[in-house]
Amino acid sequence: MLLKTSLRSFFAHKGRMALSLVAVVLSVAFVSGTLVFSNTATSTFDTLFASTASDLSVGPAKPELGADDTRAKTRTIPVDSVQKVAGVPGVKSAVGQVTVENATLADPATFKKVGPTTGAPTIVGNWVDTPRSPVEITSGHAPQGPDQVVLDADTAKKAKLGLGGKLRVIIDDNHDFTIVGIATFKTTNPGAALAFLDTATAQSVLLGQSAWTSVEVFGDGSRSDDQLKSDATARLGAGFQAKTAAEQKADGQKDVGSFLDFMKYAMLGFAGVSLLVGGFLIINTFSMLVAQRTREIGLLRAVGGSRKQVNRSVLVEALLLGLVGSTLGIGVGLGLAVGLIQLMNAIGMHLDASDLKIGADVFVAGYAVGVVITVLAAWIPARRAGRIAPIAALRDHGTPAEARSNTVRAVIGLALTAGGGGLLALAANAEKMATGGQYIGLGVLLTLVGFVVLGPLLATTVVRVLGALLPTLFGPSGRLAQRNAMRNPRRTGATAAALMIGLALVIGASVFTSSVIKSTNDQIDRSVGADYIIRAGQNGVSPAIVGAVRQVQGLDHVTEQKSIAAYFTAPDGKTEENRISAVTARFTEDFRLPVKEGAPDSLKQGAVAIGEDYAKDHGFKLGDTLKVDYGNGRVQSLPVGVILAKGNQFFDGNTFASLDTVTKAVPAADQPVDDVLFGKAAAGADVARTLTGLEDALKQYPQASVSDQAGYKDLVQEKVNTLLYMIYGLLGLAIVVAVLGVINTLALSVVERTREIGLLRAIGLSRRQLRRMIRLESVVIALFGAVLGTVLGLAWGVTGQRVLRTQGLETLAVPTTTIALTLVASVVIGLLAALVPAFRAGRMNVLAAIATD
Repeated sequence: MLLKTSLRSFFAHKGRMALSLVAVVLSVAFVSGTLVFSNTATSTFDTLFASTASDLSVGPAKPELGADDTRAKTRTIPVDSVQKVAGVPGVKSAVGQVTVENATLADPATFKKVGPTTGAPTIVGNWVDTPRSPVEITSGHAPQGPDQVVLDADTAKKAKLGLGGKLRVIIDDNHDFTIVGIATFKTTNPGAALAFLDTATAQSVLLGQSAWTSVEVFGDGSRSDDQLKSDATARLGAGFQAKTAAEQKADGQKDVGSFLDFMKYAMLGFAGVSLLVGGFLIINTFSMLVAQRTREIGLLRAVGGSRKQVNRSVLVEALLLGLVGSTLGIGVGLGLAVGLIQLMNAIGMHLDASDLKIGADVFVAGYAVGVVITVLAAWIPARRAGRIAPIAALRDHGTPAEARSNTVRAVIGLALTAGGGGLLALAANAEKMATGGQYIGLGVLLTLVGFVVLGPLLATTVVRVLGALLPTLFGPSGRLAQRNAMRNPRRTGATAAALMIGLALVIGASVFTSSVIKSTNDQIDRSVGADYIIRAGQNGVSPAIVGAVRQVQGLDHVTEQKSIAAYFTAPDGKTEENRISAVTARFTEDFRLPVKEGAPDSLKQGAVAIGEDYAKDHGFKLGDTLKVDYGNGRVQSLPVGVILAKGNQFFDGNTFASLDTVTKAVPAADQPVDDVLFGKAAAGADVARTLTGLEDALKQYPQASVSDQAGYKDLVQEKVNTLLYMIYGLLGLAIVVAVLGVINTLALSVVERTREIGLLRAIGLSRRQLRRMIRLESVVIALFGAVLGTVLGLAWGVTGQRVLRTQGLETLAVPTTTIALTLVASVVIGLLAALVPAFRAGRMNVLAAIATD
């Protein structure tokens, strides 16, 4: 009986639940689609690693000082390592390989860079046949001379290069080759660009010596990979490291996993936001359905139905909504996964959309999210329905709001908001970022929940203020719109809450990113005295680029900056791994150091500049000695001449010394290439013309880029904007769901007020005035949500800036334009959301509406 009643009610009101269904579908689609995409991508790369990894890979041991320095010379192992490893019992074959990942490929005719733009590596090596090569030559032949190269098919297609075309390989110098072969990936291309030379050329061009970067070992099956590793390392001795196939696979998964995790959590963020906002939509939908069915529920109670039965009836309807929404959402999620795979293919990471990995976790997560959230959201309206007394069947309206519940709501809401506000204040005034970070998360959560709880109580007052001009401007339509928005504060609060969340996040993100841009620009103006900044990506600035820059007319001087690994030993005896920034003598002319104590010119006399935090942690004073160990017995004791004030991103965490000073311990031949160059225009020189000269000089070095201060600011802003646009995309979904909520509320409200609308039309309200009333009501509700969202977003954004003020985010910037546009957009959202409900209301037959029971 209960199930039959619930099914009948569900299908009778299926149109009214349609928009709630959309919210469930979107939420489940993002969860299921993310899992399918993640599972498919992980499986694809697992297959790649498993099918291409050798049984054992032998390479050089890690350098003495921590992790590899990608800007140092490529580390190698002796050429006789192949013969030594080949003699290990159980080895079927051993192949010497030359591989470098710090090369740049270019078209020598246009100087345009060839290869990935997504951060994937460009790998150049020797062509050698192995049992598990990731590629095979599908056109042309293997390289057979010093001027021949094989290029992978994906890169060749993107660059529009083919057999007979020219390709430039840039290491320290430029090397031009003719393309004689095209190689195609056997499984998937993780996005990398591959180029192959013959072995002798690869050793000469890439390494400058006869050596290997690794030896790939393939066993005969008589011994395990671990046994091969043990025997090989024992035979080779010190200076080598070996990795089994399983260890190579784990390394590959770690490299790819960070990118896939970013994609995964970003998509789950979409799902979380849509779930949160969709929850309010579902609560509102069921609350209004219960209110509209008051007489029906009262009659059910009058003929013997218990509170539990009524409660269960509503929850069963929610369960049906969750099941239908989850099923559709999983289907839409599969389409979303295919779309993500196509997106990855478009940027060069080739995945097979026909081989989706749909595990049980997809269905479990999809139905858990859709059903659980829907049922939980419907629980409050269901509980309210169970409390309707049989006598309510004689009424034409729902039960009145209880004063006691409003009092409880006010107390809880104020307590949550005050507690959250207090935590935000503590975060904003915390001395350490870590402490502030702990407070801000909980503060954001409590203020959000507090505003949601207080929403219905704020609705009456705020809506009265926001709608104060409506009666004057729009007459009866405006007055009715204002009163309708105030009539049911609980409904208005819940509807506005969905919009409030999305807009609060938009405003908060805008304040944060605007502060990042303003702080960075202020620091550039205050700290950077150089006219030009020259970079060459993660591979650093090669000596050839330095030479080309120095030849440009109009430059007064060029400053080099290198980053060199070292161990620092403080006067307190503590030793830790760090890096020292070695700079040429005129560095202090190109950067205005944020000095807390000391004199910048002391760097020219052999002193060192350390950060304020490092000095404080280890008790440094001016004149104290810092012991710097570069490894291999190269040690210096440098006096502290400058302590740098914290809060500047260009200097925080850096230790500076003169390059002349460092060269006394580390010969120039053993130093890495420059991280960055700074140029200063000569007195009287045309700064713009000199910039053009630098750009012309660097055309043949596509890995390098030059910018003036304005260009550098644009580059920083572009990076920040990329993050901001991604956040806006994430929050756009929340706003879409919130708009659905406004539409749903208005649509159900029109149904609920059918008789009222008929009576208004009967006493003279025109169709046009009626539609205007509904549109204005929608605008007021949207503005109410926008005002609350703006207040919350400003509080969150300002607190975020204050928490990070010691990390360089020292200037607060409030994007007034964005806030103004947000409020205008809220009006537009309100108007758009009201289109369909207003149209339906205007088409009602007056007599039929009055006769509605």
